[in-house]
Amino acid sequence: MAFNDVLKSIGGVGCFQILHTILLLVPVAMLSCHNLLQNFTGAVPEHHCKLPSTSDLNHGSRAHFMKLFTSLNQDHKPWRCVQYQKAKDLLSNTTNRPLKGKMMEYCKEGWTYDRSIFSSTIVTEWNLVCDQRPWRQVARSIYMTGVLLGALVFGSLADNLGRMEILTWSYLQMGVAGSCAAFLPTYDGYCAFRFLCGVASSAISVNSISLILEWMPKHGRTLAGNFFGFSYSLGQIVLAVMAYMIRDWRWLQFAVSAPFVIFFIYSWWLPESARWLILRGDPCKALKHLRKVAQINGKQEEGEKLTPEMLCSEMQKDILLIKSSHSVLDLVRTPAMRRMSLCLVLVWFSSNFAYYGLSMDLQDFGLSIFLTQALFGGVEMAAKLMVMLFMTFVGRRVMQFGSLFLAGVMVLSYGFISQEMQMLCTVLAVTGKAFLASAITCMYLYTGELYPTEIRQTGMGFSAMNARLGSAVASALHLTGDFSATILPMIFGITPIIAGFFSCFLLETKDSALADTINEVEDRHRDISSEVEEIENEPWSHKVKVHLLEIS
Repeated sequence: MAFNDVLKSIGGVGCFQILHTILLLVPVAMLSCHNLLQNFTGAVPEHHCKLPSTSDLNHGSRAHFMKLFTSLNQDHKPWRCVQYQKAKDLLSNTTNRPLKGKMMEYCKEGWTYDRSIFSSTIVTEWNLVCDQRPWRQVARSIYMTGVLLGALVFGSLADNLGRMEILTWSYLQMGVAGSCAAFLPTYDGYCAFRFLCGVASSAISVNSISLILEWMPKHGRTLAGNFFGFSYSLGQIVLAVMAYMIRDWRWLQFAVSAPFVIFFIYSWWLPESARWLILRGDPCKALKHLRKVAQINGKQEEGEKLTPEMLCSEMQKDILLIKSSHSVLDLVRTPAMRRMSLCLVLVWFSSNFAYYGLSMDLQDFGLSIFLTQALFGGVEMAAKLMVMLFMTFVGRRVMQFGSLFLAGVMVLSYGFISQEMQMLCTVLAVTGKAFLASAITCMYLYTGELYPTEIRQTGMGFSAMNARLGSAVASALHLTGDFSATILPMIFGITPIIAGFFSCFLLETKDSALADTINEVEDRHRDISSEVEEIENEPWSHKVKVHLLEIS
């Protein structure tokens, strides 16, 4: 009996699978809040040089003196970073008219911020404006660097220590580090604990999808994988609502971090992957978990029929192979794995590079920042509902290519449209981001199905590392946003198109059993290659028939 048959015999997609998936997806929804949190905690309000503290500036004459004290830009708003050099002359000016021929200087007494939208952000807290403005993006890049490191480290650790061990620790780390970041008084301390949040973020996302897939029979994997992406988009709407209600950045940071302590507590009752336990030589513990699952699913009699010997019999060869140590090098050691890993690297990097490139500065779209975030999340949810249907009928590979290609076209079009056509730009950006979200949803499920069980976490971690590398690079490129407003959308549009074509070289996994070993992956690729060679040796008319059958 294969492991997929074991899951079907104890209830298939039963009560346990539904409850297990929900409990793992709720933290994923809150995880998206952390990934996009700085859109709100790092928002840049309107600001100008602070007027000098003096009794001469009474409340009634404040607006008048500001006109004398600061210069107005082309939008008839005060310049954000400069003021007149001779402020004292202005205060002693009895003509109440601007003095001519004065030099400008950098704001010496700080800034006055518009607090009508946010009572405080990290920008107002540490004056990350003007020549300090890049430090705002540096904070985001530090978080993404943590995500990058977490993907690399925790992927391998999960294959050796177990999925639940790493996931439970990551919940605790996210809750504690996020809460500490909310109340630290210094920018350096804030960045350090946000870095730790980023490290935990990768571990949570990678281990959650692996646990969901490894406890789910193959006929339920498509739906479960899509709900993983669906929960991430739902989290964006939750973030928009929470940010609208909580306008102080410290309390918002705490509000999205504290729930992870609750997730840490209930994670102690979630079972380890039985498939992983069997391959690691612990069938007795796997049997204990499987019988508990059978009981929850109302299949207790079927669970009692299972034995350690039965679980090991079909996977004996795999158990022997898994005893050898595995590393990231195994992802490129054999031909099929090497080709697959290269394609997945490009797909993961490009998808997240373009996705976060569009997501990182909602203030650029001209709409309410809360409305834009909710709009992004809502459109993504609708797109992912469509993905659920299309992946079931057309397969993973076609869906991966189509979503990446269309996303690239939309983002490229956005780059060539004049920013004055604000509504059209917003529609193109939202549509492009929806396709990118669809690509990422497909990518998580597709990658989990492509990599074999013995190095699935290593492969997922390596792929996620490249995704986070794309996020970090996108964040770094935003540092040049003022100088390359047209170039950035072009870059964000071209990369997913290229990745889409590389995705065509991946195997289709629709309705296929999960591979457990690298040898299985190599065998599947050899079988496909043999079929292709046989078709190439057939007469030309037969090739056309085969091609037409593939299209239909």
